[in-house]
Amino acid sequence: MIKHLEEKARKLRCLVLKMINAAGSGHPGGSLSAAEILSVLYFYWMRLNPENPKWPERDRFILSKGHSCPVLYAALAERGYLPVEALWTLRRIDSVLQGHPDMRKTPGVDSTSGSLGQGLSIGVGMALGGKLDDQDYRVYVLLGDGELQEGQVWEAAMSAAHYKLDNLTAIVDYNHLQVDGCVEEIMEIAPLVEKWCAFRWNVVEVDGHNVKEIARALENAEATRGRPTCIIAHTIKGKGVSFMENAVDWHGKWVNDQQLKQALLELGCDAT
Repeated sequence: MIKHLEEKARKLRCLVLKMINAAGSGHPGGSLSAAEILSVLYFYWMRLNPENPKWPERDRFILSKGHSCPVLYAALAERGYLPVEALWTLRRIDSVLQGHPDMRKTPGVDSTSGSLGQGLSIGVGMALGGKLDDQDYRVYVLLGDGELQEGQVWEAAMSAAHYKLDNLTAIVDYNHLQVDGCVEEIMEIAPLVEKWCAFRWNVVEVDGHNVKEIARALENAEATRGRPTCIIAHTIKGKGVSFMENAVDWHGKWVNDQQLKQALLELGCDAT
C-alpha cells in the first residue's frame, strides 16, 4: 500500500505540471507540496463514491488553499470523477476546472474555495451539520500555512473545539512559503503546535511527504474523541522538482515546455 500511495503522489505531480503547462498559468509550488497528502486521502483513507459524487454518506474534503487546485483536480481524475483529458482544459473559460475549485462545476468538489482563510469555517459548518444529523461522515480541510495569518482561521478553530467536533480534521501544508516570500518574515505563525493545543485541538506533527506517517495521523484523528484534530504536515514547496523546491517564485508561475521536460524527467514521468 505504501508503494502504491507513493506512486500515486508521483503521478499527481506529473499531472499537475502537465496541466499547468497546457493552461499557461497556475500554481505549481503548493500543488506539488500537497501530493502525498492528497494521495493518502483520495486513494486510501476517505470514504468516497466517484459514481455518485453527492453521496450523502461520503467524507468531505475542502481545499481551503484553493489556488492549489491542480493537485485536487489530478486526484479527482485519477479517482474516476472526471476524465484525465479534462485536465488539459484547466482555467479555460468554459472548463469544469476553474482556477479555484467550484463546487457548481466540478464533480467531487465539496466546497468552492480560494478566498484564503475561509475553508476551516466551512469545514466547521459541515462537521457540525453531520453531528446534528447524526451522520458519521468525516470532514477534512487542507490549509496553507500562509492563510493561518488570517483571524477567521482561529475563530473557526475556537468554534470547532467548543462544539467538540471530533469528526473534523484540519491539515496544514507547512511549507514555509507564501506568495510574497517566507512565512516567517511576512507574519510568523509559530509555534503552531502550542497554538492549536491552546485552542484545545488534538495535534499531530508529520513529515508531509511520508505517506505512512500521514495515514497514522489520520488514524489518530479518527480515534480521538471529543475534540478536533490538526495534522501539521511539514512539507517542501515544489517538492520533487529540483528547480522548484523551496523557491518562492514557483508559488504561481507557468511551467514552459523546456521546464516541463526537465521536471518530468526528474520525476520519471511519461512526457506524452
